[in-house]
Amino acid sequence: MWDYESWDMLSARFVQLGRDTGAFTVLPMALNTRAGAYLFTGQLTQAASLVGEEAAVTEATGSRIAPYAALGLAAFEGRESDAVQLIHVGTKDVLHRGEGLGLSFIQWAAALLHNGLGRYREALDWAQQASDDTHAQRFTSWALAELVEAAVRSGAPERAADACRRLADSTGASGTDWALGIDACSRALLSDGQAAEDLYREAVSRLGRTRLHVALARVHLLYGEWLRRERRRLDARAQLRRAHQMFIEFGMEGFAGRARVELEATGERARKRIAQTHTDLTPQETQIARLVADGATNTEIAARLFISSSTVDYHLRKAFRKLGLKSRSQLARYVLQLGRHAESASRALRSAHAATSRVQPAQLP
Repeated sequence: MWDYESWDMLSARFVQLGRDTGAFTVLPMALNTRAGAYLFTGQLTQAASLVGEEAAVTEATGSRIAPYAALGLAAFEGRESDAVQLIHVGTKDVLHRGEGLGLSFIQWAAALLHNGLGRYREALDWAQQASDDTHAQRFTSWALAELVEAAVRSGAPERAADACRRLADSTGASGTDWALGIDACSRALLSDGQAAEDLYREAVSRLGRTRLHVALARVHLLYGEWLRRERRRLDARAQLRRAHQMFIEFGMEGFAGRARVELEATGERARKRIAQTHTDLTPQETQIARLVADGATNTEIAARLFISSSTVDYHLRKAFRKLGLKSRSQLARYVLQLGRHAESASRALRSAHAATSRVQPAQLP
């Protein structure tokens, strides 16, 4: 339904109910759903924590579920080798159990991964498969947006136009800024001249009013790519610089690399290194670190994650060694500073987007 606020609220409630009632058979799905909500806002650190918790729950209960959140995280981050392995494992699992919805999710995630890496023909194949499943409407709509981008970049405008028409059925019915922003961006990819510019500006404006920061960063990237091809290098730099900064902050290495290549093609140098956040720690180490920061004891953490206290201690010692810390209080401060950094970056980006939405195209530097 392209209704992020409801997704955010309901997924948080889903997880809380699962924890409070001890419904451990449904908790993994709740955690996967909640992790997805974090991914779309660029909160990959929080998503990684839930991936770790989901892994602990499934291991402790012996439940079976495809690695949806783990795959989504790998795709957003652009970790190709990990994502390919998870695609293989997940596809085998959902085919065995006949989960068509799960297969569509995996195909959509693969399309997103390859679009981020700039491998558009591969993205096109994956997106086509996902968008052909009309019974999985949630992921079909997302896949259609990936299909438009991949088809345009692969020199298949007729396939892009068909996908754009199908996408409009969903986005038009929803009418949210998320939906209409994605629709405007998709139509911009198929447009030229002032029409394309107006649509890119509309997409930036609409998505800038939402918390869908990843979608907004992707529009800045696409807009910048279009401006560069229009030989408007200075205008392109403004969009590409913003996109690159956002992807760096999120930890989305694939898309950041794509933005960096485009930015350097305008004559501007861009730093390559992704800001280190949760990538220093494994998902389970990150989850334990956050619980320590909340004041939980090893025994309480063990009960929450369904592991032994000795396992908690083992992961804590690994986290201390990786981060060069010596105490729980230092670890708590590290997690707090990480959260402040993410929030500060988010505020700065929101301010930049608000300022951009008030500037007309001719005023851009």
